Amino acid sequence: MSFVAMKSVRRDYTLNPGSPFRKTTVLRALRGVELAIEEGEILGLVGESGCGKSTLARLLLGIEQPSQGEVLVDGRPISSFSALERARLIQPVFQDPYSSLNPRMTVATTIGAPLAVQRTGDARARAAAVARMMEAVGLPPYLANAYPVQLSGGQRQRVAIARALIGQPKILVCDEPTSALDVSVQSQILNLLIELHRTFKLTIVLISHNLAVVSHLADRVAVMYLGRVVESGQTDAIFNAPRHPYTRELLRAMLLPQNGTGLPKLALNNEFPSPVAPPPGCSFHPRCERAGALCREAMPELVSALGTGGREVACHDPLPSTA
Repeated sequence: MSFVAMKSVRRDYTLNPGSPFRKTTVLRALRGVELAIEEGEILGLVGESGCGKSTLARLLLGIEQPSQGEVLVDGRPISSFSALERARLIQPVFQDPYSSLNPRMTVATTIGAPLAVQRTGDARARAAAVARMMEAVGLPPYLANAYPVQLSGGQRQRVAIARALIGQPKILVCDEPTSALDVSVQSQILNLLIELHRTFKLTIVLISHNLAVVSHLADRVAVMYLGRVVESGQTDAIFNAPRHPYTRELLRAMLLPQNGTGLPKLALNNEFPSPVAPPPGCSFHPRCERAGALCREAMPELVSALGTGGREVACHDPLPSTA
């Protein structure tokens, strides 16, 4: 049994409910997501904006509930955990390290807040735990009484990570944890996450549109398109030989052009479709150069791809394993 599992998860949002001027429509943010995460691994979740990555994160955190299907953690539905149990088990690290911090709270108070809420230890024990966590994330002791406005972007993100880890959770959900940081600081935060993953034996869900970040951190990758997982597998295997045409185009978009060759040519024929009115059959077929009649009529299931070491692909005509 996987440590975290999503089974046939769907999440719908009703748009313009009760409006006399606009038609009520349903936005299907997640459309039957199947996902398994093993304990202690780093799973990278990638895809274009609007594919459902952040919605999936909210379901994992228990902030929202699925419209259909189950989200299980260690065999239990996430909905069966109390808010305090969820907070002890799963913690988020958000994209913007400034807006996610209270500007009126010092670094020490911010990091220690989860312990105070959970009434863990006395004031002296909490202060000692905060000092240890500050050291673990590379924050010098003199910053304990500083406020967020006095910190750099990298220092703020270290505070956010320390706050997430102070209660010793088992799962960390990182939603674009470096995209708001300077390039020079991003690698420092990524290396810190790798070190903390080893030290605290964390299970990490890394949500990012930056495939270079995912290739650096993740053990496995799940590729999302229009609310569904279309390919998953070991990071090296996905990057070296993608099986889904969409994964291949994501990787082509990431690669830098070689001298004299210009920008990489992408085979995406149309714009990203609307989740309010997804195309029939395979959602990717209007943009896929390999699409056939079956692709336009039937949605492919996420199934194991033979000979690819645990790879799963949702495609009627997957790319060869040597592609």
